[in-house]
Amino acid sequence: MRSRILIADDDESMRWVLSKTFGPPKYHSEAVANADDALAKLRESSYDVLLMDIRMPGMSGLEALAQAKLLQSDLAVIIITAYGTMMTAIEAMKWGAYDYVTKPFDVEELELTVEKALKTQSLARENKELRANLRSKYDINNLVGSSERMQEVYKAIGRVADKDVTVLIQGESGTGKELVARAVHYNSRRASKPFVPVNCVAIPENLLESEMFGHVKGAFTGATTSRTGKFEQADGGTLFLDEVADIGLDLQGKLLRVLQEHEIEPVGGQGTTKVDVRVIAATNRDLAMEIQTGRFREDLYYRLNVVPIFLPPLRERKEDISELAAYFIQRFVDELNTEPRAFDPAAIDLLQSYDWPGNVRELENLIKRIMVMRTDRAITPEHVSLALPKSAAKNSTLLQLSWDDLVEQELKSTTAKQDVYHLVLEKLEKPLLSKILERCSGNQVKAAEILGINRNTLFKKMKRLGLK
Repeated sequence: MRSRILIADDDESMRWVLSKTFGPPKYHSEAVANADDALAKLRESSYDVLLMDIRMPGMSGLEALAQAKLLQSDLAVIIITAYGTMMTAIEAMKWGAYDYVTKPFDVEELELTVEKALKTQSLARENKELRANLRSKYDINNLVGSSERMQEVYKAIGRVADKDVTVLIQGESGTGKELVARAVHYNSRRASKPFVPVNCVAIPENLLESEMFGHVKGAFTGATTSRTGKFEQADGGTLFLDEVADIGLDLQGKLLRVLQEHEIEPVGGQGTTKVDVRVIAATNRDLAMEIQTGRFREDLYYRLNVVPIFLPPLRERKEDISELAAYFIQRFVDELNTEPRAFDPAAIDLLQSYDWPGNVRELENLIKRIMVMRTDRAITPEHVSLALPKSAAKNSTLLQLSWDDLVEQELKSTTAKQDVYHLVLEKLEKPLLSKILERCSGNQVKAAEILGINRNTLFKKMKRLGLK
């Protein structure tokens, strides 16, 4: 699509020159003779660049500049005038002009100025779109789960997001602590500024101080150049300290000082630097226990725990599993460029029977594995059973056996037939009946005999379950 250029100049010859310069095939341009007409054009349509003279009959270019930016905030305005004074240039830039050129000007140089303005504008629009996407992605409404426990989490995020205080997120690994931290950030006044995560457990302790506060050249062996730390990178935004309980006691003291004084001192440096950073910390440990054992400073705990948010494990909100499963399926359809899938209700029941020690992350990985390895449109209990770890079986025969094992046992056994039927039926009734009917080539009498029920009962179940 060609860039749209609006020209406003009372000199007819200048309008002709600019229209030719910024016309097809590279640009689409329109020209008007005064500022009022330029503003009328901006109300009707959007433009990328406005080339405007300062002195025109009626409203001046400077007056029109302010109104033009109100009509279209990302409009690149380039002021053109024969009256180049320092005060005029300052006023033009103060009111939001991209640049300022004086007559007579070199046409090629003006083209370069317009190209730079378009590139700058394109980057600004991309950044704006990215921020909007991030805000949408981490909006509270996009966190998945409608259970009462998650509703409390959403309320806590809503209460704290616009309050510039430290937050401590506690919960087991895989519950989504970073997702909540990002939701807090992207719903705060700092949303347009950086969100900088630091995984405290993944960085060696002897390097973590430099990672957080930066260092000066020669501060230690290998420090061949100076480096800014995460606190400085997050200035104006949010620093997320994941697994904060893994920070050593010495560094905990330095972190406490930063939270109190709002200034950092790089490793090997002689002075301090002020930083404006909101800190959100997270841990999967019981910090009260860590304090008792002397592994975590009590004063730092109170600095971090201004507002606590506790994320429940997935086993305590199993009613969210079906919603999470649907969410992950849709996400992986886009990511893996694959066909949409749907969970059989019995497969959801099977998911809900598992305790999920790895929490939401484990569920996410399981669904991704199924979607990569299987091409079936329906995700059945068999798929789930084979994807779950062997330890998931616990005392349940259902989870110890694959679906084919269960069916084969049902078909071959005469003594355990009823036991297997009652075990499987509650959660796997539809796929069980479907499999046996297929094995019996649709012979309902034979299928009913194998299942130990009469034909009418089988027929009613088939009708209820939508089986042909």
